[in-house]
Amino acid sequence: MSRKGTWVGLALLGLGLLALLPGCASRPAAAGETTTTVASVIQNTGSDTLVNLALAWAERYMPAHPGVRISVTGGGSGTGIAALINGTTDIANASRAMKQEEFDAARKNGITPIEFAVARDAIAVVVNPSNPVNGLTLAQISDIYQGKITNWRQVGGEDRPIVLLSRESNSGTYVYFLENVLRLGQKSDILFSPDTLLMPSSEGISVEVRQNPNALGYDGLGYVTADQKVVAVAKGAGGPYVKPSVATVNDGSYPISRPLFMITAGQPTGQVKDYLDWILRDGQALVVELGFVPLR
Repeated sequence: MSRKGTWVGLALLGLGLLALLPGCASRPAAAGETTTTVASVIQNTGSDTLVNLALAWAERYMPAHPGVRISVTGGGSGTGIAALINGTTDIANASRAMKQEEFDAARKNGITPIEFAVARDAIAVVVNPSNPVNGLTLAQISDIYQGKITNWRQVGGEDRPIVLLSRESNSGTYVYFLENVLRLGQKSDILFSPDTLLMPSSEGISVEVRQNPNALGYDGLGYVTADQKVVAVAKGAGGPYVKPSVATVNDGSYPISRPLFMITAGQPTGQVKDYLDWILRDGQALVVELGFVPLR
Protein backbone atom coordinates (compact mmCIF):
# COMPACT_ATOMS: atom_id res chain seq x y z
CA MET A 1 0.00 0.00 0.00
CA SER A 2 1.27 3.55 -0.74
CA ARG A 3 2.19 5.99 1.98
CA LYS A 4 -1.03 7.86 1.26
CA GLY A 5 -3.09 4.69 1.57
CA THR A 6 -1.34 3.76 4.83
CA TRP A 7 -1.84 7.26 6.24
CA VAL A 8 -5.52 7.26 5.36
CA GLY A 9 -6.03 3.82 6.90
CA LEU A 10 -4.34 4.81 10.17
CA ALA A 11 -6.12 8.13 10.29
CA LEU A 12 -9.47 6.49 9.63
CA LEU A 13 -8.81 3.98 12.38
CA GLY A 14 -7.73 6.65 14.85
CA LEU A 15 -10.54 9.04 14.10
CA GLY A 16 -13.07 6.25 13.79
CA LEU A 17 -12.26 5.16 17.35
CA LEU A 18 -13.35 8.59 18.51
CA ALA A 19 -16.90 7.49 17.79
CA LEU A 20 -16.58 5.06 20.69
CA LEU A 21 -16.10 7.94 23.13
CA PRO A 22 -19.11 9.03 25.19
CA GLY A 23 -21.35 11.50 23.45
CA CYS A 24 -22.76 14.67 24.86
CA ALA A 25 -24.31 12.96 27.89
CA SER A 26 -22.31 13.02 31.15
CA ARG A 27 -22.57 10.93 34.32
CA PRO A 28 -22.95 12.49 37.79
CA ALA A 29 -19.67 13.09 39.59
CA ALA A 30 -18.87 10.77 42.47
CA ALA A 31 -18.14 12.14 45.94
CA GLY A 32 -14.87 14.03 45.91
CA GLU A 33 -14.57 13.75 42.10
CA THR A 34 -14.15 16.82 39.90
CA THR A 35 -16.87 17.23 37.29
CA THR A 36 -15.50 17.33 33.73
CA THR A 37 -17.09 18.31 30.45
CA VAL A 38 -17.37 15.49 27.93
CA ALA A 39 -16.51 16.38 24.34
CA SER A 40 -19.18 16.53 21.67
CA VAL A 41 -18.69 14.06 18.80
CA ILE A 42 -19.50 15.10 15.22
CA GLN A 43 -20.07 12.09 12.97
CA ASN A 44 -18.88 12.73 9.39
CA THR A 45 -19.46 9.95 6.83
CA GLY A 46 -19.43 9.38 3.07
CA SER A 47 -17.47 10.23 -0.04
CA ASP A 48 -14.13 8.51 -0.53
CA THR A 49 -13.12 11.44 -2.74
CA LEU A 50 -13.58 13.80 0.19
CA VAL A 51 -12.25 11.53 2.94
CA ASN A 52 -8.62 12.71 2.88
CA LEU A 53 -9.70 16.35 2.89
CA ALA A 54 -12.27 15.69 5.63
CA LEU A 55 -9.59 13.99 7.73
CA ALA A 56 -7.22 16.91 7.24
CA TRP A 57 -9.93 19.38 8.25
CA ALA A 58 -10.78 17.36 11.36
CA GLU A 59 -7.15 17.03 12.43
CA ARG A 60 -6.55 20.77 11.99
CA TYR A 61 -9.79 21.77 13.74
CA MET A 62 -9.79 19.57 16.84
CA PRO A 63 -6.61 20.83 18.58
CA ALA A 64 -7.99 24.37 18.53
CA HIS A 65 -11.42 23.16 19.71
CA PRO A 66 -10.81 20.66 22.54
CA GLY A 67 -14.53 20.38 23.27
CA VAL A 68 -15.17 18.76 19.87
CA ARG A 69 -14.24 15.35 18.50
CA ILE A 70 -14.83 14.59 14.80
CA SER A 71 -15.18 11.01 13.60
CA VAL A 72 -14.50 10.70 9.85
CA THR A 73 -15.30 7.57 7.83
CA GLY A 74 -15.59 6.90 4.09
CA GLY A 75 -17.61 4.30 2.24
CA GLY A 76 -18.86 6.38 -0.68
CA SER A 77 -21.29 9.23 -1.25
CA GLY A 78 -24.27 6.88 -1.25
CA THR A 79 -23.25 5.52 2.14
CA GLY A 80 -22.96 8.99 3.62
CA ILE A 81 -26.30 10.13 2.22
CA ALA A 82 -28.00 6.96 3.48
CA ALA A 83 -26.57 7.61 6.94
CA LEU A 84 -27.93 11.16 6.87
CA ILE A 85 -31.37 9.87 5.82
CA ASN A 86 -31.28 7.31 8.64
CA GLY A 87 -30.17 9.86 11.21
CA THR A 88 -26.85 8.16 11.99
CA THR A 89 -24.47 10.92 10.88
CA ASP A 90 -24.27 14.65 11.48
CA ILE A 91 -22.59 15.47 8.16
CA ALA A 92 -22.69 13.43 4.94
CA ASN A 93 -19.80 13.92 2.51
CA ALA A 94 -20.76 13.64 -1.16
CA SER A 95 -18.94 14.11 -4.44
CA ARG A 96 -22.29 14.58 -6.20
CA ALA A 97 -25.55 16.34 -5.53
CA MET A 98 -28.32 14.34 -3.88
CA LYS A 99 -30.82 12.59 -6.12
CA GLN A 100 -34.51 13.46 -5.96
CA GLU A 101 -35.37 10.05 -4.54
CA GLU A 102 -32.82 10.61 -1.75
CA PHE A 103 -34.39 13.98 -0.91
CA ASP A 104 -37.81 12.30 -0.86
CA ALA A 105 -36.60 9.51 1.45
CA ALA A 106 -35.06 12.07 3.82
CA ARG A 107 -38.25 14.12 3.98
CA LYS A 108 -40.26 10.98 4.79
CA ASN A 109 -38.01 10.66 7.84
CA GLY A 110 -38.60 14.28 8.79
CA ILE A 111 -35.20 15.43 7.52
CA THR A 112 -34.61 18.37 5.18
CA PRO A 113 -31.10 17.95 3.69
CA ILE A 114 -29.04 21.12 3.21
CA GLU A 115 -26.11 20.89 0.78
CA PHE A 116 -22.99 22.99 1.28
CA ALA A 117 -20.38 23.14 -1.49
CA VAL A 118 -17.07 22.93 0.41
CA ALA A 119 -14.55 22.55 -2.45
CA ARG A 120 -14.31 21.76 -6.15
CA ASP A 121 -12.65 18.84 -7.87
CA ALA A 122 -11.51 17.79 -11.32
CA ILE A 123 -11.93 14.17 -12.39
CA ALA A 124 -8.69 13.14 -14.06
CA VAL A 125 -8.56 10.50 -16.79
CA VAL A 126 -5.45 8.39 -16.19
CA VAL A 127 -3.39 5.74 -18.00
CA ASN A 128 -0.13 3.90 -17.47
CA PRO A 129 2.94 6.12 -18.11
CA SER A 130 4.01 3.80 -20.96
CA ASN A 131 0.80 4.56 -22.90
CA PRO A 132 1.57 6.95 -25.82
CA VAL A 133 -1.98 8.41 -25.89
CA ASN A 134 -1.85 11.99 -24.63
CA GLY A 135 -5.36 13.28 -25.30
CA LEU A 136 -8.95 12.09 -25.70
CA THR A 137 -12.21 13.85 -26.47
CA LEU A 138 -15.25 13.47 -24.24
CA ALA A 139 -16.97 11.55 -27.05
CA GLN A 140 -14.03 9.13 -27.31
CA ILE A 141 -14.02 8.53 -23.56
CA SER A 142 -17.77 7.92 -23.69
CA ASP A 143 -17.40 5.43 -26.54
CA ILE A 144 -14.55 3.65 -24.77
CA TYR A 145 -16.48 3.20 -21.53
CA GLN A 146 -19.56 2.03 -23.43
CA GLY A 147 -17.46 -0.63 -25.17
CA LYS A 148 -17.72 0.92 -28.66
CA ILE A 149 -13.96 1.50 -28.75
CA THR A 150 -12.02 -1.46 -27.39
CA ASN A 151 -8.45 -1.07 -28.69
CA TRP A 152 -5.95 1.70 -28.02
CA ARG A 153 -5.09 1.73 -31.72
CA GLN A 154 -8.53 3.24 -32.41
CA VAL A 155 -7.56 6.40 -30.53
CA GLY A 156 -3.96 6.76 -31.69
CA GLY A 157 -2.27 4.27 -29.38
CA GLU A 158 -0.71 0.85 -29.79
CA ASP A 159 -2.52 -2.31 -30.86
CA ARG A 160 -3.58 -3.29 -27.36
CA PRO A 161 -6.95 -4.02 -25.72
CA ILE A 162 -8.29 -1.28 -23.44
CA VAL A 163 -8.80 -2.42 -19.84
CA LEU A 164 -11.56 -0.28 -18.29
CA LEU A 165 -11.42 0.73 -14.63
CA SER A 166 -14.17 2.48 -12.71
CA ARG A 167 -15.23 3.21 -9.16
CA GLU A 168 -18.13 1.18 -7.77
CA SER A 169 -21.70 2.34 -8.28
CA ASN A 170 -22.03 3.59 -4.69
CA SER A 171 -19.36 6.18 -5.44
CA GLY A 172 -20.40 9.74 -6.25
CA THR A 173 -17.49 9.88 -8.69
CA TYR A 174 -19.01 6.91 -10.56
CA VAL A 175 -22.40 8.64 -10.75
CA TYR A 176 -20.91 11.93 -11.93
CA PHE A 177 -18.75 10.23 -14.56
CA LEU A 178 -21.71 8.18 -15.81
CA GLU A 179 -24.00 11.17 -16.15
CA ASN A 180 -21.55 13.76 -17.45
CA VAL A 181 -19.02 11.74 -19.45
CA LEU A 182 -20.66 8.52 -20.64
CA ARG A 183 -24.01 10.23 -21.15
CA LEU A 184 -22.42 13.59 -22.02
CA GLY A 185 -24.91 15.40 -19.77
CA GLN A 186 -27.93 14.10 -21.72
CA LYS A 187 -30.91 12.13 -20.44
CA SER A 188 -30.03 8.59 -21.43
CA ASP A 189 -29.99 4.95 -20.33
CA ILE A 190 -26.36 4.43 -21.44
CA LEU A 191 -24.37 2.30 -18.98
CA PHE A 192 -20.77 1.29 -18.46
CA SER A 193 -19.58 -1.63 -20.57
CA PRO A 194 -20.03 -4.94 -18.71
CA ASP A 195 -16.29 -5.46 -19.18
CA THR A 196 -15.55 -2.53 -16.86
CA LEU A 197 -13.69 -3.52 -13.69
CA LEU A 198 -15.31 -1.86 -10.67
CA MET A 199 -12.70 -0.89 -8.10
CA PRO A 200 -13.60 -0.37 -4.42
CA SER A 201 -11.33 2.62 -3.89
CA SER A 202 -9.19 5.31 -5.46
CA GLU A 203 -6.16 3.35 -4.31
CA GLY A 204 -7.38 0.33 -6.27
CA ILE A 205 -7.55 2.34 -9.49
CA SER A 206 -4.12 3.82 -8.85
CA VAL A 207 -2.50 0.42 -8.27
CA GLU A 208 -4.05 -1.13 -11.39
CA VAL A 209 -3.06 1.81 -13.62
CA ARG A 210 0.51 1.62 -12.37
CA GLN A 211 0.72 -2.11 -13.05
CA ASN A 212 -1.29 -2.48 -16.26
CA PRO A 213 -0.06 -0.77 -19.48
CA ASN A 214 -3.50 -1.27 -21.06
CA ALA A 215 -5.55 0.30 -18.25
CA LEU A 216 -7.75 3.38 -18.47
CA GLY A 217 -9.17 4.85 -15.27
CA TYR A 218 -10.58 8.03 -13.76
CA ASP A 219 -10.34 9.56 -10.31
CA GLY A 220 -10.45 12.78 -8.35
CA LEU A 221 -7.42 14.94 -9.08
CA GLY A 222 -6.35 14.84 -5.44
CA TYR A 223 -5.80 11.08 -5.73
CA VAL A 224 -3.64 11.08 -8.85
CA THR A 225 -0.06 10.04 -8.08
CA ALA A 226 3.13 10.84 -9.95
CA ASP A 227 3.34 7.32 -11.34
CA GLN A 228 0.13 7.74 -13.36
CA LYS A 229 -0.17 9.62 -16.65
CA VAL A 230 -2.94 12.20 -16.84
CA VAL A 231 -4.64 12.42 -20.24
CA ALA A 232 -5.65 15.83 -21.60
CA VAL A 233 -9.38 16.03 -22.39
CA ALA A 234 -11.14 18.05 -25.10
CA LYS A 235 -14.82 18.92 -25.31
CA GLY A 236 -14.74 18.25 -29.07
CA ALA A 237 -12.48 16.98 -31.81
CA GLY A 238 -11.23 20.49 -32.54
CA GLY A 239 -9.74 20.83 -29.06
CA PRO A 240 -8.23 22.37 -27.10
CA TYR A 241 -6.97 19.40 -25.11
CA VAL A 242 -6.71 20.45 -21.45
CA LYS A 243 -5.24 18.77 -18.38
CA PRO A 244 -6.91 19.15 -14.98
CA SER A 245 -5.51 21.69 -12.52
CA VAL A 246 -6.68 24.36 -10.12
CA ALA A 247 -6.28 26.94 -12.90
CA THR A 248 -8.18 25.00 -15.58
CA VAL A 249 -11.04 24.22 -13.20
CA ASN A 250 -11.29 27.87 -12.20
CA ASP A 251 -11.27 29.15 -15.78
CA GLY A 252 -13.71 26.47 -16.97
CA SER A 253 -11.43 25.06 -19.66
CA TYR A 254 -11.20 21.56 -18.15
CA PRO A 255 -14.49 19.85 -18.99
CA ILE A 256 -14.79 17.29 -16.16
CA SER A 257 -15.08 19.17 -12.86
CA ARG A 258 -17.65 19.28 -10.08
CA PRO A 259 -18.43 20.69 -6.63
CA LEU A 260 -17.90 18.59 -3.50
CA PHE A 261 -20.56 18.73 -0.79
CA MET A 262 -21.10 18.37 2.92
CA ILE A 263 -24.78 17.77 3.68
CA THR A 264 -26.58 18.32 6.97
CA ALA A 265 -30.04 17.39 8.26
CA GLY A 266 -31.59 20.84 8.20
CA GLN A 267 -29.74 24.08 8.84
CA PRO A 268 -26.75 23.24 11.03
CA THR A 269 -26.57 24.55 14.58
CA GLY A 270 -24.14 24.48 17.46
CA GLN A 271 -20.82 22.69 17.00
CA VAL A 272 -21.74 21.42 13.51
CA LYS A 273 -22.45 24.98 12.31
CA ASP A 274 -19.21 26.25 13.84
CA TYR A 275 -17.26 23.48 12.11
CA LEU A 276 -18.83 24.11 8.69
CA ASP A 277 -18.27 27.86 9.05
CA TRP A 278 -14.58 27.15 9.73
CA ILE A 279 -14.33 24.82 6.69
CA LEU A 280 -15.82 27.47 4.42
CA ARG A 281 -13.44 30.09 5.79
CA ASP A 282 -10.09 29.02 7.28
CA GLY A 283 -10.39 25.41 6.13
CA GLN A 284 -10.09 26.43 2.48
CA ALA A 285 -6.34 26.76 2.98
CA LEU A 286 -6.11 22.95 3.20
CA VAL A 287 -8.03 22.39 -0.04
CA VAL A 288 -5.13 23.27 -2.33
CA GLU A 289 -2.65 21.33 -0.17
CA LEU A 290 -4.60 18.13 -0.84
CA GLY A 291 -4.94 18.67 -4.59
CA PHE A 292 -8.47 20.07 -4.75
CA VAL A 293 -9.78 23.46 -5.85
CA PRO A 294 -10.85 26.01 -3.21
CA LEU A 295 -14.12 27.86 -3.46
CA ARG A 296 -12.30 31.18 -3.79
